[in-house]
Amino acid sequence: MSETVQIGIVSDIHYAGAAERARGNDFELLAVPNPILRRGLHLYRRYVWMHEPLSQNYLLDRFLERSGGCDFVVANGDYSCDSSFVGVSDDAVCQSVGECLAKLRQKFGTQLLINYGDHELGKVSFFGGRGGMRLASWHRAQQELELKPFWKHTIGRYVLMGVVSSLVGLPIFEADTLAAERAQWHRLRGEHLEEIRQSFAELRAENRVLLFCHDPTALPFLAQEPAVNARIRQIEQTIIGHLHSNLIFWKSRWLAGLPRITFLGHTAKRMSSALSKAKEWKPFHVRLCPALAGIELLKDGGYLTAELQPDGGMPARFQFHRLKREAPPRR
Repeated sequence: MSETVQIGIVSDIHYAGAAERARGNDFELLAVPNPILRRGLHLYRRYVWMHEPLSQNYLLDRFLERSGGCDFVVANGDYSCDSSFVGVSDDAVCQSVGECLAKLRQKFGTQLLINYGDHELGKVSFFGGRGGMRLASWHRAQQELELKPFWKHTIGRYVLMGVVSSLVGLPIFEADTLAAERAQWHRLRGEHLEEIRQSFAELRAENRVLLFCHDPTALPFLAQEPAVNARIRQIEQTIIGHLHSNLIFWKSRWLAGLPRITFLGHTAKRMSSALSKAKEWKPFHVRLCPALAGIELLKDGGYLTAELQPDGGMPARFQFHRLKREAPPRR
């Protein structure tokens, strides 16, 4: 192993296969029955978040071209656009995730470490209230797409760990599950937390942890685990995705001090509840890996690299690599 190890980190790729692209870029607007909310979402998507979410595949190719020098690559979730809002239980979404992961695996092979995002399992549409987490997506992600719920990889004194944020943060997302599946989700959460507890309990005093957790909503629940809390000072960095842009990340702590939103429906309430806990992220030393596309307002997408000294002589050094947004070539 070389003296310095370079890790590439990519998140929120939102790749769209042919079947998802066929649904059109307005798939989320079509899920909103209220015309006023639909118009507001249209403006938000066009000027702030993402105007054409199904047209960003070229950014994955650019990442693959530029990250060839990495010793390892961590993919931190959200590989499709989840245009059905129920995760990979939907055939079109599963196709997108499969194509995205195939490209990553072909490039990096056993050097690739893959984390879950919320889109793999299903996510309620914003304002529209459709979809949610589905057990069929959980099983398909493991059986067909070969995603591991918990993983860890040791590099000298460093221990890299990946957790499923939707499972850890299930108390927030419980309303997004089907009533008939809820008990099974809680059982899976218990099993997942037990793996996390055991791994933290096994850490040696000299170990440093790089924790990969797609959605920071899960972090306050991790902090409640005695095994994690006892070793929390050994977490050098927690790398999240989900928020797409550092603008959103930086504002999260400010938003945490505002009263919780009590209108605009379930999704807004859940978001407000999650942000109210943002001040509890601090012990985890959170760092955002932006979406490859960033957001429409800033076009600030890209990926991270981290340089590690396996002997732990220096803290990991992170660098952001911006990817220029352009319209994909017309066919």
